[in-house]
Amino acid sequence: MKPAVLIPALSALIVAGTVAGASPMGGMGREQGPRFDFEALDTDGDGKLTRAEIEASPKERFAETDTDGDGALSAEEMSAAAQARAAERAAERHARLLAWRDADGDGKLSFDEMGGARMLRMLERADADGDGAVSKEEMAQMRDKMRKHHFGKRDRHGRGDRDGFRQKRD
Repeated sequence: MKPAVLIPALSALIVAGTVAGASPMGGMGREQGPRFDFEALDTDGDGKLTRAEIEASPKERFAETDTDGDGALSAEEMSAAAQARAAERAAERHARLLAWRDADGDGKLSFDEMGGARMLRMLERADADGDGAVSKEEMAQMRDKMRKHHFGKRDRHGRGDRDGFRQKRD
């Protein structure tokens, strides 16, 4: 395929892949830009993407999203496709969370398995005056104590300020 045809075709593929949900496009990467599954697009498995292969996937997704079959996507159709994909991603995340946290293997997460008991213990430690409630000042003291303890740490995605905490600023 000539570069003059390949580049517009790939551009169309990338744009079309952002319209609908689950696809060989794989969605947008946070830092990597658009991603796609080369093997899924290479339907004949020859290690090359032809114009027909590049056009097939977005056309298929477009047709699936065009639920009324009028050849155009309405805001409602695009919204429905986005909501369906969001629901799929949420279900995948919840399945991973369940597999990770379900200590007793019952297929459900209890308050303790979700980390609720840990949060309550943390709040009990923050209650410096022992009145059974945590004031804004006590919470600030606990946050400062945690900052000192975790100085320089970042979350698993490498995010965090110099203290290692991402906070909502007042």
